[in-house]
Amino acid sequence: MTQRSILIYKFRDMKPYLNRIEKYETEIVALTKKSNILASLRLFVFVASIIVFIILIRNALFVPVSIFLFFFITAFILLVKRNREIDFARLHTTNLKEINESEILRERRSLEKFDAGQQYIDHDHPYSSDLDIFGAHSLFQLVNRTTTESGNELLGKWLTELPASGEIIERQEMIRDLSQKLDWRQRFQATGLRFINKRSDYKKLMAWTSAPTSILGHRTLYSIAAVTLSVLSLSALVFFVNSMISLNFLTGLLPLALILFVNNKIIKRLRPLTEDIVEIANNDLMTLKGYGALIDLVEKENFESEGLNHLKSKLTVNTYSAGKRIKELFRILEFSQQRVSNNVPIGGNLFYSIFNGFLLLDIHMIIETEKWKSKNRSNLNIWARTINEFEVLNSFAGFYYSNPEFVFPDISDDSDIVELEALGHPLIDADARVCNDYCSRRPTEIALITGSNMAGKTTFLRAVGINLVLAQIGAPCCAVRANVSHMRIFTSMRTQDSLREGVSSFRAELKRMEKLLNLMERNNNVFFLLDEIFKGTNSEDRHIGGFSLIDQIKGLSTSGIIATHDIELAKLAGNAGLVANYSFNSDIKSDEMTFSYRLNPGICKDFNASELMKLSGIKILSNWRNVRPNAH
Repeated sequence: MTQRSILIYKFRDMKPYLNRIEKYETEIVALTKKSNILASLRLFVFVASIIVFIILIRNALFVPVSIFLFFFITAFILLVKRNREIDFARLHTTNLKEINESEILRERRSLEKFDAGQQYIDHDHPYSSDLDIFGAHSLFQLVNRTTTESGNELLGKWLTELPASGEIIERQEMIRDLSQKLDWRQRFQATGLRFINKRSDYKKLMAWTSAPTSILGHRTLYSIAAVTLSVLSLSALVFFVNSMISLNFLTGLLPLALILFVNNKIIKRLRPLTEDIVEIANNDLMTLKGYGALIDLVEKENFESEGLNHLKSKLTVNTYSAGKRIKELFRILEFSQQRVSNNVPIGGNLFYSIFNGFLLLDIHMIIETEKWKSKNRSNLNIWARTINEFEVLNSFAGFYYSNPEFVFPDISDDSDIVELEALGHPLIDADARVCNDYCSRRPTEIALITGSNMAGKTTFLRAVGINLVLAQIGAPCCAVRANVSHMRIFTSMRTQDSLREGVSSFRAELKRMEKLLNLMERNNNVFFLLDEIFKGTNSEDRHIGGFSLIDQIKGLSTSGIIATHDIELAKLAGNAGLVANYSFNSDIKSDEMTFSYRLNPGICKDFNASELMKLSGIKILSNWRNVRPNAH
């Protein structure tokens, strides 16, 4: 570890984001004008059509009425379609604008508006709770650019489940490749925001596609029955019409009623299957369309890295693209929404019910759905997982693009190597970030850091920890240079008591230390970060426990950093050759306290707790050791 410490005041170039915001604001204004013009045009066409229709009817011009109605309906449908396209384009452009606004907020480290990933907080995890991986002002908020719920979950796993060493380098290459594709990355994110409904039950969609088919094994029989009954239904209908013309109503009604009764029985029997399809369509159709759109973007893009091309190849099955398969299912489910459902009594198409009664459309819909499921059920989850991986990689690529001063670490094959030059905390804005060097090259090297209150000990521990996490998952580190081994990370910094479980903070810390020792006994390559060990007990027990713990850890051939206020512990452990002592110091001038936040060799020489108490209004006694009780 060197004395050198660097205070970085680095101006971030926000121009790419600001330029895009200005561009998209202009486009939104133009699209809004177009939408308003089309809305006015639709109203004009509608009113004018009513007037023309009335004039033609009054003059008994029935042929022109028919022609007029055809052109009016066609024109109105085209206007509605064009208006919808413009509204979608405006939504997409609005999403792009908001994405760039979010990037500026992240650059300023204003993270309040972003998802904190509270659901992933786990106080028993080896490091995530101590290192602000999730929660308010967390790494998750800084990195996350996912749009799907499952992508969100996968990012949470990446941040807490460290990969094999070989995978780290591959991830670095993929993130580098994607970071250069700013336009594509933002289109990818905006497309997800446009379609994906965070409340949709993605897992239910996966379970539905994985469920066994019901009638596919007998589809020939069902198809023959459907065609036969459809022919009979239409024949009965023709016979019924002819009987009405010949005034023999009852003769024609009986066969029609009989065949429709049979058809209705079949429809009722298949209703659970059709209701299932309609429910999935109503809940997850836009999610499915969103995945299809994201797949299209991936399939059409050319990537440089082998890893991204390998991911992309998962979207092709026997030369047939996943995007086309998704569109097939989308069309089937979209068609199913025409059906009047018990669960969706409003919005179903009554014409569907009429045609279904004669043509048994439900049978054809179920067969087509089950055919699709049979062909693709094993692939849909793979396709979704692939898109989720692109989302996570896109998140880290955006993180790297917005922090170009960060560096991808070298991953050493040696054990217990941690070399971080100009190491800083990524959650602190660059204008206020103080960077230090840290180096550990021996498997038994333990750094013990002493320092006054607020001098930066805990922040330094978190900076080391969060950068090691970034290094282990294949992401860039907040450093000028980094060289680290593949290792496990363990922290004990925020031990809390639990009234519900009847556990004191001291007992919680002991349980944490027990987990650390068990982990070290199973794995040599563990890097630990401990803050204020055994703070919940008296000085003598703290010295005994702290010294004994350090000695035990030293024997387990592992390395790490311990921060403490305890000067005696630092002296004892240093004199015994168990630790290398370092410190953070403060300075008080004219009743003002200043901090350099620089890491220095040796034990801390000045402590400021008494001075802080003075500044808080506490009258510090200089002769407190000799004070006797006052007589009252």
